[in-house]
Amino acid sequence: MTTYTYPKSQELFERAKKVIPKGIYGHQGVGTYCPVEHYPIFSDHAQGAYFYDVDGNRFLDFMCAYGPNILGYNDPDVDAAAMEQLKKENAVTAPSYKLIELAEKMVETVDMADWAFFAKNGGDVTSLAIMVAKAATGRQKIMMINGSYHGVAPWAQKVGAADGLFSYEQSQNIYLDWNNLEQFEQAIQEHPGEIAAFISTPYYQPAFKDNAMPAEGYWKRIRELCTQHGIVLIVDDVRCGFRLDHAGSDKYFGFKADLMCFCKALANGWNISALCGIDALRDAVEKVYYTGSYWMSAAPFAAALACIDKLKKLDAANHMLKIGKMYTDGLEKLAASYGYRMVTTAAPSLFYIHLLQDPDATSWDYYGPEADLHKAWTSECTRRGVFLTNHHNHFTCAAMTEDDIKFALDVADDAFKAVKQRF
Repeated sequence: MTTYTYPKSQELFERAKKVIPKGIYGHQGVGTYCPVEHYPIFSDHAQGAYFYDVDGNRFLDFMCAYGPNILGYNDPDVDAAAMEQLKKENAVTAPSYKLIELAEKMVETVDMADWAFFAKNGGDVTSLAIMVAKAATGRQKIMMINGSYHGVAPWAQKVGAADGLFSYEQSQNIYLDWNNLEQFEQAIQEHPGEIAAFISTPYYQPAFKDNAMPAEGYWKRIRELCTQHGIVLIVDDVRCGFRLDHAGSDKYFGFKADLMCFCKALANGWNISALCGIDALRDAVEKVYYTGSYWMSAAPFAAALACIDKLKKLDAANHMLKIGKMYTDGLEKLAASYGYRMVTTAAPSLFYIHLLQDPDATSWDYYGPEADLHKAWTSECTRRGVFLTNHHNHFTCAAMTEDDIKFALDVADDAFKAVKQRF
């Protein structure tokens, strides 16, 4: 099986470093791709479940642009809706009526939603959700899960980030372990009448470690406690949104959120995010002045309308769960045939994997020597045309077919052969 090289990507990276800090910012700078020489740096074009780099290499993309690619790159229906809207107007002084149509569509689609507010990035709406909770309750403290990610605003930064420069914003945060109801109840007892909100992804999605589903009864009890103590329950559905249930991940897990944040999959790559909420928080969100330069752009509204309709028509959430399970089940069997163990966690449409050399091992450390096998295997898959990263959630999209998964498993088999010779 041919392995890729990336001379043009490397050449462009040297050019980029002269004018862009680090050459490229974001995930590429935090150890997502190891070893870096096995990964492309710049893309050229994309279609369906694949993208092509500047060296002409093709990749079945299990990162899906870190989530926005849900229907397939360059989906003709979504892009046609956006382009038709661009012929009429996009960013205009008075917003397009598409704003209303999309809000109506979100209220119709998302089970908990009585209203919708639109922005651009996931971090826009997670931060707005925090502001709304504080405005509604008159309280300052926020409960969140250790290791969780809700964007890059100061309140959401990793503890100790930038030498502790954000410690003031973080001083109002209460950090809890996932699935630990005892800690949750203790925090309420220790801070009576002080907690504005609890924000969490629908299941545990840390970086650098396995994901975890909610324990039986976890969300039911969280909902009861939040209602009892006047705490706003916020679900960050930026990653999971529409990949578990078109009606929202709270519906999938059998409870009802007060606020829910959407972004990545909302418009298949067109830049838009949404905060949905219940009627009881309508007055609070109206009190908060929150806006942005391009938040009323009409083309992304049109794209989102087309995207949501097509997701429903295709029953895309169930397809992505099925395709993801086919892949992760196949990886587990292949790994075992080589004497390894592939640990797969999270929902199959948003799966997390790590490879263990010792099939009886019970833990692993991304920074430890036992992780070298996993990094080598993912990189060997990538340079054979299946794009995987070392430590992030991976995504499926509606454009992926069973033939794509068979190809991905053939590549995985060849990658196992390559690493077996080294480890």
